Amino acid sequence: MLEIKNLSVSYGAINALHGISLQIKPGDIVTLIGANGAGKTTTLKTISGLLKARSGEILYDGHNIASLKPHQIVKLGISQVPEGRMVFANLTVHENLMMGAYLQKDKNVIRAEMDFVFGMFPRLKERGSQVAGTLSGGEQQMLAISRALMSKPKFLMMDEPSLGIAPLLVKTIFEKIVEINRERRITILLVEQNANLALEISHYGYVLETGRIILQDSSAALRQNPQVKSAYLGG
Repeated sequence: MLEIKNLSVSYGAINALHGISLQIKPGDIVTLIGANGAGKTTTLKTISGLLKARSGEILYDGHNIASLKPHQIVKLGISQVPEGRMVFANLTVHENLMMGAYLQKDKNVIRAEMDFVFGMFPRLKERGSQVAGTLSGGEQQMLAISRALMSKPKFLMMDEPSLGIAPLLVKTIFEKIVEINRERRITILLVEQNANLALEISHYGYVLETGRIILQDSSAALRQNPQVKSAYLGG
């Protein structure tokens, strides 16, 4: 569904990604793990069109999307839940969700998506008229995920969904990620510092280190890999 070929990205003179390549099959949850500064967020932002690649290709359904603008990429069915949630703090929950659906013209589809996200996160329905900036961290994460789902994506990228959330809610968020993948058949690319959790729910994983992919395997195999255990799984 998505294939990255020899992707290099720079911030000025600093190389953030050094010719990485990866493949994501339809219906899979694929995780990118690595330390801070490894290039995980850069990878997601480049797929989204927020950063431009210095070289390489990003193929989505066989078409190179590397030169497209972000709104064109969203239109193709790719959506992102950004790191730090980035909800529109001064807008209500309902208004945030409608921002996610801004490309959607069919009111019946918008209503169906709204029903789906409220079914998944009932707390958001209760807080529909509440200003998003007053929600808890966990509720804001639910809103960020729901806002991305309102664009009816086929491919969803999530950047650090567990960041700054109470442990009990982290479990809920990850259960919902699995549910979204299973019920909607949405392919998911997950960036997550909690490597244990990420590898537990994903099918396949890549390990990024200083802008290079140093390991790739099924998630089950990576969890047993001594190198991964030592560096990312606390043992």
